[in-house]
Amino acid sequence: MDLKELLGEDLYNQVVEKAGDKKLAVVNDGNWFPKDKFDEVNNTKKRLETDLKERDKQLADLQKAAGDVPALQDQITKLQEDNKAATDKYEADMKELRMNTALKMALSGQAHDPDIVAGLLDKTIIELDDNGAVKGGLDDQLTGLRESKGFLFVPKEEGNTQPTFKGAKPAEGAGAGNPPAPLKGYDAGKSIAEQRNGSEK
Repeated sequence: MDLKELLGEDLYNQVVEKAGDKKLAVVNDGNWFPKDKFDEVNNTKKRLETDLKERDKQLADLQKAAGDVPALQDQITKLQEDNKAATDKYEADMKELRMNTALKMALSGQAHDPDIVAGLLDKTIIELDDNGAVKGGLDDQLTGLRESKGFLFVPKEEGNTQPTFKGAKPAEGAGAGNPPAPLKGYDAGKSIAEQRNGSEK
């Protein structure tokens, strides 16, 4: 029996109008739940059932192996080897990460693209200190790369480190140089009188 048959057409239309976009489902005990909540609980139940079956299978495998001690020992040895391989991979990844970070910091401001320059370096001879900074093995390699692939590096400024301004030089003559010093006392009056006398001529 669907919801429309259960409620009747008038009541069903009122429920649909009130519910809007929400979908409703009828469950066995007669309670009403939004469909998304029902689906969420149902999916969680299915996932837990799958997990439980997986655990049961693992227990069954261990029980079978418990009767056969050498098989159990082999299984333990394999797990230990897998764990050691995972640990070694983690340590190698962390070492690589520390090396790349140290190189990027050391190359910052020196190379246009630190990643490209770092890829050209022999990382096996580069040493890091306890703080993760480059301790040795980098300078000689950078010197060689500067000579062979200088375009990868920012040019070094030599001598004057003050910024220099380049551009057009102002014309000589009017407006060139510093403005005249302000006149004081009677010099100002004399200057004004000379200007008036000059304009009357």
